[in-house]
Amino acid sequence: MSKPAHTNRLSRETSPYLLQHAHNPVDWYPWGPEAFERARREDRPVLLSVGYSACHWCHVMERESFEDEQIAGLMNQLFVNVKVDREERPDVDQIYMQAVQSMTGRGGWPMTVFLTPEGVPFYGGTYFPPEDRHGMPAFPRVLRGAAEAYRDRRGEVVATGQQLVEQMRQGERLRQSASLLTDEILLDAYQGLSRDFDERQGGLGQAPKFPQPMIWEFVLRFWRRTRNPRALEMVTRTLTAMARGGMYDQIGGGFHRYSVDARWLVPHFEKMLYDNAQLASLYLHGWLATGDPEYRRVTEETLDYLLREMAHPSGGFFSAQDADSEGVEGKSFVWTPEEIRAALPDAEPARAALAHWGVDDGPNFEGHSILFVPRGPTEVASTLGMAPERLAALVGVARQRLYAARERRVHPGLDDKVLAGWNGLALAAFAEAGRALGRPDYVAAAVRTAAFLTTAMRDGERLLRSWRNGEARLRGYLEDHAMVGLGLLAVYEATFDRRWLDESQRLAEAALALFWDAEREIFFDTGSDHEALVVRPRNLFDNAVPSGSSMAIEWLLRLALHFGEERYERQALQALRPMADLMARHPAGFGRYLSALDFHLGPVAEVALCWPPGGDGSAAGPLLEAVFGRFLPNRVVAGAADGTPGLEGLPLLSQRGTVGGRPTAYVCRRYVCETPTTDPADLTRRLEAGV
Repeated sequence: MSKPAHTNRLSRETSPYLLQHAHNPVDWYPWGPEAFERARREDRPVLLSVGYSACHWCHVMERESFEDEQIAGLMNQLFVNVKVDREERPDVDQIYMQAVQSMTGRGGWPMTVFLTPEGVPFYGGTYFPPEDRHGMPAFPRVLRGAAEAYRDRRGEVVATGQQLVEQMRQGERLRQSASLLTDEILLDAYQGLSRDFDERQGGLGQAPKFPQPMIWEFVLRFWRRTRNPRALEMVTRTLTAMARGGMYDQIGGGFHRYSVDARWLVPHFEKMLYDNAQLASLYLHGWLATGDPEYRRVTEETLDYLLREMAHPSGGFFSAQDADSEGVEGKSFVWTPEEIRAALPDAEPARAALAHWGVDDGPNFEGHSILFVPRGPTEVASTLGMAPERLAALVGVARQRLYAARERRVHPGLDDKVLAGWNGLALAAFAEAGRALGRPDYVAAAVRTAAFLTTAMRDGERLLRSWRNGEARLRGYLEDHAMVGLGLLAVYEATFDRRWLDESQRLAEAALALFWDAEREIFFDTGSDHEALVVRPRNLFDNAVPSGSSMAIEWLLRLALHFGEERYERQALQALRPMADLMARHPAGFGRYLSALDFHLGPVAEVALCWPPGGDGSAAGPLLEAVFGRFLPNRVVAGAADGTPGLEGLPLLSQRGTVGGRPTAYVCRRYVCETPTTDPADLTRRLEAGV
């Protein structure tokens, strides 16, 4: 049915997800005091609906219920209705998702929660259909039941909700672990992940399969530390399977959200910035560790996709692309043999494309084909009677032409808000890849984004969460500060422009003032200047996005080495120690913490590079290649021309200079440096020997 002309309060918001609901007949409020004041004044419960723009079932519930005049009328009669974009307000989402999971044993989006006017949750769930279906109660029945419970059993409702809130507050009471921060934690975590590894398809467990880049980053680090061959095999099998599956966009590059099956074939088709930024970094590290050209190709295709389709001209990256186009999930991405032949009128490229991407095997998704790579190139080339090099050339031509044909289709919806934290992940990916791959365009993109984040998305010393159409809003969270702060360190190492190092430190000081609780020795996700919620959120787990705490720990450990600031390391370890037992027992939820622990345990190579005055560092190219052209995750790098002023406060560069007027490297550990070297091969040996 067509949307009514009615406009509600969401029309004044900037979130694309909220704006999608601005013409619902539901009398929506954005999250804020106005809604709760009305609920208190009229003694009505609050209906909180949380989702995000790329969520398929969020769209379904909107079409079925929020656009339905009768259901909307019932919502307006019984509740004060509040709509939240979970990407803008991860604090609200986290609090009430935890409540729903406690009440129902499961969670997801869209999320529907019923609250008292004080914000206390008393009932909730996820998607509700408009009529009873598949064991799920009809949404109108849920609405009447929740309103009746609040009206007729108020005392019971409030008591239950308060008990739930008290349980949720337990998170801030996690105390020091009895375990020390040792290599044993890394071993226990690796063994736990190894037990859950899918030997055939890669990844952990069975369907659905999520990419979980933080876990594979840790396993790759574990291989680097121990040279355990199975650890590397787990990573490479997973990376290769994901890159060849339908979860990877074989035509346009970039990864869809996750696979509904165990073999990475059928994805949920939305594309998220945070997934693609983390996966680009993971595939870069896979290439640095193994030299596999497929991993380099996937890295570059993923970053090129972000530059092509997800970049704002001002420098930020958009949040997500929808799963749906024309109301159909995946329609933009799937093919029939006839569509491929029409786009590839020459017989040879068409034959290569149909065989390479599995279309000859028949449809695999609702009468269409999701393109994937079911067989290796040597096998396909042999079947077609051609050399593998010829097949690769034909597939390259086919990819370009199919992309051009796909561009003429109706595009999936774009969530064009810029989120600080997710951009921090992209910042790190572009900066590191630009340095390692010799791609100055990637470094330039990282610098543009760094400048954008530290100007357009800043309010004084703190970051703002969300930007769209020239307007930045919402106080940033711990994750925003930590992700951007780490990204700025990567930009410094890609440019050796001290500005970015100092910007990262400025953010760190702001983050410690806002989010660190000295009495409890923990980080909270919301700042001390944030609005009061029923619980001050503190997410301990690394989920699809790393937790703010795990990112902050690694950030502070790295800053401590750059600036010689012991306070940063002390506070990082205060936050990390209580996680010791959890990391060992539940490694799948603590991938980024485990990487931070690996960094802490070291050894960390502290590298200082110096080059003759007047140069930009390009003369140090062979030394740079020795440092950045290998998988060396536990390193910090500083660089400057001989005699550069303004290096105060950077112990790695203090009293360092060139030897014989040639580019020179110093390898240090805990600021104790070996004799300088001008020989790239010697530098390589030193870096490898220190691990």
